[in-house]
Amino acid sequence: MSVDTETCKHQIVYFGVTNVNYNQRTIGSVDVWRCAICKKRFCEEKQLGIDSIVDYVGMPKIDPDEKWAVLVRKLFKGKDRWKLVRLKQNGTIKVENPDDKVIELPVKNFAIDDPNHASFLIDDHINKAIEI
Repeated sequence: MSVDTETCKHQIVYFGVTNVNYNQRTIGSVDVWRCAICKKRFCEEKQLGIDSIVDYVGMPKIDPDEKWAVLVRKLFKGKDRWKLVRLKQNGTIKVENPDDKVIELPVKNFAIDDPNHASFLIDDHINKAIEI
Protein backbone atom coordinates (compact mmCIF):
# COMPACT_ATOMS: atom_id res chain seq x y z
CA MET A 1 0.00 0.00 0.00
CA SER A 2 1.43 3.39 -0.96
CA VAL A 3 0.77 6.60 0.94
CA ASP A 4 0.70 10.05 -0.66
CA THR A 5 3.70 11.79 0.94
CA GLU A 6 2.14 15.23 0.43
CA THR A 7 -1.04 14.49 2.42
CA CYS A 8 0.61 12.21 4.98
CA LYS A 9 0.54 13.36 8.61
CA HIS A 10 4.18 12.48 9.06
CA GLN A 11 5.35 10.50 12.07
CA ILE A 12 9.03 11.35 12.00
CA VAL A 13 11.59 8.96 13.50
CA TYR A 14 15.37 9.10 13.47
CA PHE A 15 16.77 6.99 10.60
CA GLY A 16 20.54 7.48 10.58
CA VAL A 17 23.47 9.78 9.97
CA THR A 18 25.97 10.55 7.24
CA ASN A 19 29.29 11.85 8.54
CA VAL A 20 31.29 14.30 6.46
CA ASN A 21 35.04 13.79 6.88
CA TYR A 22 38.01 15.82 5.69
CA ASN A 23 41.46 14.23 6.03
CA GLN A 24 39.87 11.41 8.07
CA ARG A 25 38.48 13.92 10.61
CA THR A 26 34.73 14.51 11.00
CA ILE A 27 33.86 18.13 10.17
CA GLY A 28 30.08 17.72 10.12
CA SER A 29 27.19 15.38 9.59
CA VAL A 30 23.74 15.08 8.08
CA ASP A 31 21.01 13.68 10.32
CA VAL A 32 18.49 11.62 8.38
CA TRP A 33 14.90 11.32 9.60
CA ARG A 34 12.11 9.25 8.02
CA CYS A 35 8.35 9.17 8.23
CA ALA A 36 7.17 5.84 9.68
CA ILE A 37 4.06 5.97 7.46
CA CYS A 38 5.12 7.14 3.97
CA LYS A 39 8.91 6.53 4.26
CA LYS A 40 9.74 10.06 3.02
CA ARG A 41 13.19 11.18 4.19
CA PHE A 42 14.14 14.49 5.77
CA CYS A 43 17.66 15.77 6.40
CA GLU A 44 19.35 18.31 8.65
CA GLU A 45 22.88 19.64 8.14
CA LYS A 46 25.09 19.77 11.24
CA GLN A 47 28.40 21.57 10.89
CA LEU A 48 30.77 21.23 13.83
CA GLY A 49 31.25 24.51 15.65
CA ILE A 50 28.22 26.16 14.02
CA ASP A 51 25.39 26.83 16.49
CA SER A 52 23.22 29.07 14.32
CA ILE A 53 19.46 28.62 14.32
CA VAL A 54 17.82 27.66 11.02
CA ASP A 55 15.19 29.91 9.43
CA TYR A 56 12.44 27.25 9.31
CA VAL A 57 10.44 25.31 11.90
CA GLY A 58 10.11 21.54 11.64
CA MET A 59 11.68 19.20 9.13
CA PRO A 60 13.06 20.74 5.92
CA LYS A 61 10.82 20.11 2.91
CA ILE A 62 11.91 18.40 -0.28
CA ASP A 63 9.95 17.94 -3.51
CA PRO A 64 9.03 14.39 -4.61
CA ASP A 65 11.34 14.66 -7.66
CA GLU A 66 14.38 15.70 -5.57
CA LYS A 67 17.01 13.83 -3.56
CA TRP A 68 19.19 15.02 -0.68
CA ALA A 69 22.91 15.32 -1.42
CA VAL A 70 26.12 16.69 0.02
CA LEU A 71 27.63 19.29 -2.32
CA VAL A 72 31.42 19.52 -2.12
CA ARG A 73 33.11 22.75 -3.17
CA LYS A 74 36.64 21.71 -4.11
CA LEU A 75 37.96 25.31 -4.11
CA PHE A 76 37.00 26.04 -0.48
CA LYS A 77 38.30 24.71 2.82
CA GLY A 78 36.86 23.77 6.22
CA LYS A 79 33.17 24.35 6.93
CA ASP A 80 32.81 26.17 3.59
CA ARG A 81 33.83 23.04 1.68
CA TRP A 82 30.43 21.29 1.91
CA LYS A 83 26.71 21.97 2.05
CA LEU A 84 23.47 19.95 2.13
CA VAL A 85 21.45 20.48 -1.08
CA ARG A 86 18.42 19.15 -2.92
CA LEU A 87 19.14 17.75 -6.40
CA LYS A 88 16.74 17.05 -9.25
CA GLN A 89 17.52 14.28 -11.73
CA ASN A 90 18.56 16.73 -14.47
CA GLY A 91 18.78 20.49 -14.88
CA THR A 92 20.65 23.07 -12.84
CA ILE A 93 20.97 24.13 -9.22
CA LYS A 94 21.72 27.63 -7.93
CA VAL A 95 24.11 27.67 -5.00
CA GLU A 96 25.40 30.57 -2.94
CA ASN A 97 29.11 30.17 -2.25
CA PRO A 98 30.77 31.41 0.96
CA ASP A 99 32.16 34.38 -1.02
CA ASP A 100 28.52 35.53 -1.58
CA LYS A 101 28.55 34.63 -5.27
CA VAL A 102 25.56 32.70 -6.61
CA ILE A 103 26.58 30.12 -9.18
CA GLU A 104 24.55 27.78 -11.33
CA LEU A 105 25.72 24.18 -11.56
CA PRO A 106 24.58 21.55 -14.07
CA VAL A 107 22.97 18.38 -12.68
CA LYS A 108 22.85 15.07 -14.56
CA ASN A 109 21.31 11.92 -13.07
CA PHE A 110 21.19 13.41 -9.52
CA ALA A 111 24.89 14.35 -9.64
CA ILE A 112 26.70 17.69 -10.00
CA ASP A 113 28.46 17.85 -13.38
CA ASP A 114 31.22 20.39 -12.71
CA PRO A 115 34.99 19.90 -12.28
CA ASN A 116 35.17 22.19 -9.21
CA HIS A 117 32.28 20.50 -7.39
CA ALA A 118 31.21 16.99 -6.45
CA SER A 119 28.08 15.52 -4.92
CA PHE A 120 27.19 12.48 -2.82
CA LEU A 121 23.60 11.27 -2.48
CA ILE A 122 22.55 10.87 1.14
CA ASP A 123 20.48 7.77 0.23
CA ASP A 124 23.74 6.01 -0.75
CA HIS A 125 25.61 7.01 2.43
CA ILE A 126 23.25 6.54 5.39
CA ASN A 127 25.24 5.39 8.45
CA LYS A 128 28.45 5.82 6.47
CA ALA A 129 31.07 8.53 6.10
CA ILE A 130 31.79 10.68 3.07
CA GLU A 131 35.46 11.60 2.68
CA ILE A 132 35.73 14.96 0.95
